[in-house]
Amino acid sequence: MNRKQLIKEIQKKRSFLCVGLDTDLSKIPGHLLREKDPVFEFNRQIIDATADYAVAYKPNIAFYEALGPKGWESLNKTLEYIPKDIFTIADAKRGDIGNTSSLYAKAFFESMDFDSITVAPYMGVDSVKPFLEFEGKWVILLALTSNEGSKDFQLFGAANGKPLFQEVLEKSSQWGSPENMMYVVGATRGEKIGEVRKIVPDHFFLVPGVGAQGGSLEEVAKYGMNRECGLLVNSSRGIIYAGSDHNFAQAARNEAGKLQQEMEALLDMYL
Repeated sequence: MNRKQLIKEIQKKRSFLCVGLDTDLSKIPGHLLREKDPVFEFNRQIIDATADYAVAYKPNIAFYEALGPKGWESLNKTLEYIPKDIFTIADAKRGDIGNTSSLYAKAFFESMDFDSITVAPYMGVDSVKPFLEFEGKWVILLALTSNEGSKDFQLFGAANGKPLFQEVLEKSSQWGSPENMMYVVGATRGEKIGEVRKIVPDHFFLVPGVGAQGGSLEEVAKYGMNRECGLLVNSSRGIIYAGSDHNFAQAARNEAGKLQQEMEALLDMYL
């Protein structure tokens, strides 16, 4: 999916919601465990319930890798089930160099046909460029994350007074473009989102941290929205685990619908 198509979906659905498919066998409703593929059945019902409101789905690859071959099968079935007009994100956070990165890219972009993948930039351009060589695919680069440990490095001041995340943004924006690169910017950072937006005014942000992590959707829009929206705001646990019984999918739909209504109001306010 290209940038124009993604923006069109945001405009059509009046939403910039990304639903995180962090599917954990220990958390899904117990009755699903009797299914042949409980993970896929859970995902299928979540997708059916939320596709009206979501413009993106983001499977967290670790939840599938941990299950071995069955997990990869569940992931592939999930990816095939997601409607083709919805953006897909492999939340894999890969970061290596040379042939290794090329093969990671081939795995997620060719074998599985994800639209995008999250990538860690710590090893520099060598770890990112191979992903950018796939036409029509996106790199979502870790820039300023919402976890507590991000302070260890991302906010650390360089010799010239710039924190590391600013150096990452300035340097990496030369590798790709707003047509094939996004940035992960955590919702719990408030005004820091505005600092990121000043450096990369036209790029899309994937924003985790709204919902269970306590980030404010209003602040994200205030500091991060650009003239084309430029945001994909992710909610995982807050949506997919909103219910724990046979009505879990309806509970997920209700939560996704609430977020979509808030997002529509924010789009009307800022665009």
